[in-house]
Amino acid sequence: MNRLGGFGDDRASTPGDDPVSLALEIADAVDGLANLWAVASQAASLRLSPHQLRALRILELEPGLNLTTLAEGMEIGPPTASRLCDRLEAAGLLERVLHPHKRREVQLHLTGQGRQVLDEVASHRSSALSAVLAAMEPAEREALGRGMRAFGSAQGGTGPETGSGAW
Repeated sequence: MNRLGGFGDDRASTPGDDPVSLALEIADAVDGLANLWAVASQAASLRLSPHQLRALRILELEPGLNLTTLAEGMEIGPPTASRLCDRLEAAGLLERVLHPHKRREVQLHLTGQGRQVLDEVASHRSSALSAVLAAMEPAEREALGRGMRAFGSAQGGTGPETGSGAW
């Protein structure tokens, strides 16, 4: 895990009194969430890598991007993005379409199957997260919700562009 002291760290601090200790606890929780997310996404009928899912999600939010813009958004090189799109296109999840006004530009669009896969992954992830939240006490869920909203505000927003979307 992420704690510098490892598992069973017996620091005598209460939540919220030390930002560094709290940050380490949150890092542990994020690791758990990332694992939950990965396991849930692999339950979908078509298993995709996190990079592939991220590319599909970006194209869902911004249909018609070109390869260069997708690569920049994913912070990968254009050749890597091109190979990624080749695999997604071969799987029937993505299609390349000539731009209607720019003859040399190709737009990237999700196919119906691509949208279905994203919906299926989102459903599996939502179910897995709901199961964890259901195991919490109502007051704990409310506190978590307040904390997440405060975190989003302190971070400067809660939209996908800040990395706090559903993916």
